[in-house]
Amino acid sequence: MKKKKPTVIDMFCGCGGLSRGFMDAGYEVLLGIDNNDDALKSFKANHDGAVSMNGDLFKGSTILEMASAINNREVDLIIGGPPCQGFSLTGSRIENDERNRLFNAMVHAVEFFQPKAFLLENVPGLATLYDGNARQAIIEEFSKLGYTVRDQILYAPDYGVPQIRKRLFFIGLLDGQEFEFPEPILTPDKYVTTGEAISDLHDFTPVDMGEEVSEYHSEPKSKYQKMMRKKSKFLYNHVGTKHTDHVIEVISQVPEGGNHKDLPPGVGDSRKFNEAWTRYHRDRPSKTIDTGHRNHFHYEFNRVPSVRENARLQSFPDDFRFYGNKTQQYRQVGNAVPPLLGYELGKKLKDYLK
Repeated sequence: MKKKKPTVIDMFCGCGGLSRGFMDAGYEVLLGIDNNDDALKSFKANHDGAVSMNGDLFKGSTILEMASAINNREVDLIIGGPPCQGFSLTGSRIENDERNRLFNAMVHAVEFFQPKAFLLENVPGLATLYDGNARQAIIEEFSKLGYTVRDQILYAPDYGVPQIRKRLFFIGLLDGQEFEFPEPILTPDKYVTTGEAISDLHDFTPVDMGEEVSEYHSEPKSKYQKMMRKKSKFLYNHVGTKHTDHVIEVISQVPEGGNHKDLPPGVGDSRKFNEAWTRYHRDRPSKTIDTGHRNHFHYEFNRVPSVRENARLQSFPDDFRFYGNKTQQYRQVGNAVPPLLGYELGKKLKDYLK
């Protein structure tokens, strides 16, 4: 008899980096809900038949629509990363701040579906926001529903992601169980580097910026690249960006691993903030991938990374294809939780869901 996979709903799913990690860890992703059509198209294409739903999480009726979309199936796990700008706290939560209702949507969904567990992720700053009151409010709301909640900040390179990235995770379990977060699988001297992640991906010519679907130009050169390419015969979303001669000239003067501070006086003065003119270093994990793509540059080539290169640095496997225009694709990659983080959390959570 085939073993039943634990079932997952992904709220505020974006393109589904977190849930793709859970899928690869052996979960069945039933539904992803968001309000961005391009992200939902990417979600639907990469989650083995999961339903993608454009839903208004401000509406109370949306949870009933979610239940209907999955034919009222039992849900073992609800995951999501609700925006938490609504935690405008000065000692107690402001209940009538509309943006708080996005967080409440996840609370209400957990109350309605009564999953065995939930996972909520957010930026690390939430842990100390408003003297820790935002964190405490999250724990209290889910504790009222009978969940024992643990939270921890995870550092992505510890789990095989070739990128400097920290995320805060809250995980709640029923029946008095306390979740133990997975131990790091790599030590700093073994972190996956930018070069190990993307050195097999080719550069572009001034007249050929590549296609949305192309061929690999070389064999994989690292264990990580072999893992990323395992299920893909084609290279998706590896398309170049045309820069002006001026921008190329400035990039060319930034040393590997350097930034605007390393430029000669008078060069690159149009950008002088912290991340400006940052060139990656091939022997280190990359800087945090953001939703734009104009301030970080390839460690060797004088250009911004392609969507696929950013996806590699986020640990998206090469068979994960992104849809929408290039700006939308970069945003989807930058907003996502690295799938490898989801995978490690998913593996560990299985011990509690049996």
